[in-house]
Amino acid sequence: MRFVVTGTDTGVGKTVFSAALAGALGANYWKPVQSGLEGETDAETVARLSGLSQDRILPEAYRLKLPASPHIAAAREGARIEPGRLAIPTSRCPLVIEGAGGLMVPLSPDLLQIDVFASWGLPAILCARTSLGTINHTLLSLEAMARRSIGLHGIAFTGEPCEEVENAILAFGKVRRLGRLPPLDPLNASTLAEAFRASFSLSDFAGRDAWQSC
Repeated sequence: MRFVVTGTDTGVGKTVFSAALAGALGANYWKPVQSGLEGETDAETVARLSGLSQDRILPEAYRLKLPASPHIAAAREGARIEPGRLAIPTSRCPLVIEGAGGLMVPLSPDLLQIDVFASWGLPAILCARTSLGTINHTLLSLEAMARRSIGLHGIAFTGEPCEEVENAILAFGKVRRLGRLPPLDPLNASTLAEAFRASFSLSDFAGRDAWQSC
């Protein structure tokens, strides 16, 4: 099984969720476009939190120094993100692909990330906060995905429990709730795996035979 993990915005917990999902599935992980190389990159975070071996972390197609929108970061380096370099890697294992920032992030002056997702035709998991403002951001993201016929696998919430907020998103968006990752302190591979097992059902992501062969 292959999934695209995206979010309503940057910093909503996509990377932590991607690490949890990839670890639970024994998947390969791929971050096509990494903007910002100071400190720990998203791929390095996933390697640290997922418990996966390094060979399961696939190399990025683009590694850009500036922590900014990819089209800006690429332009600063005299580069341009080309769709042809964003072909999905071949993988006999499950594959978790993490997008950059939110859905509508520009990758180049004439290419939005959401349009790359649409061209891939993979099911998407939308990560959404439970905090103030998330209803609007999440419903707008769902509308944008529906307009491009991107199949939504479900919503993965992140943050403290807020039943009223979650229920509003599920009712207005007519979407499936996969679970919610709570804030974790400490956050490490062990606490993340335990939280994922407690909050999500692995059967919602793939049949057992999809990952036993890896």
